[in-house]
Amino acid sequence: MIQEAKYIISSPDVASCPQSKLPEYAFIGRSNVGKSSLINMLCHNPKLAKTSQKPGKTLLINHFKVVSIQQSVFSEWHLVDLPGYGYAQAGQKQREALRRMIERYCLMREQLVCLFVLIDCRHEAQKIDLEFINWLGENGVPFAIVFTKGDKLGKVRLKENVEAYKARLLEEWEELPPVFVTSSETGLGGEELTNYIEGLNETVKS
Repeated sequence: MIQEAKYIISSPDVASCPQSKLPEYAFIGRSNVGKSSLINMLCHNPKLAKTSQKPGKTLLINHFKVVSIQQSVFSEWHLVDLPGYGYAQAGQKQREALRRMIERYCLMREQLVCLFVLIDCRHEAQKIDLEFINWLGENGVPFAIVFTKGDKLGKVRLKENVEAYKARLLEEWEELPPVFVTSSETGLGGEELTNYIEGLNETVKS
């Protein structure tokens, strides 16, 4: 599906992002949720996005240009690696600056087609994630939920956790956004996620 992915630029704010008309798909989540590993899995390049055992590594808006193919049709789009939110060891000033950066990107970046919110499937719904998801809904930001680290649980427990999370969301939402379950280790969900992006690309073109 994805033929090529290459790093373009890292920007300190939305105003510095590439002046391109390519559709954008951004990935975000709490620190250490496995965002860089998922991006590398999707793009079949283990060195594309820098991974780290230390949370809070991504502090800029990182753009990658992707060339993909589906049914002999080539597409070009930007994959965007956003900073993680809720990094407890960051100072309040840095957390506030990252929050403003993320919010301004989500609200002002016209090229943004969908924001993928990453959730660690091993944990119950966290307040910080729910607050961010509700903020997206209140501001009309299109998004999908991507559960990561699906290989860390057995199939039954994985399904139970995902269903419990959906039920928690339905306490406040009338309708759920698209939901994906992935693993950067096994490739689980990679094809479904890229197919979804390609479908959105077709919608953007038409």
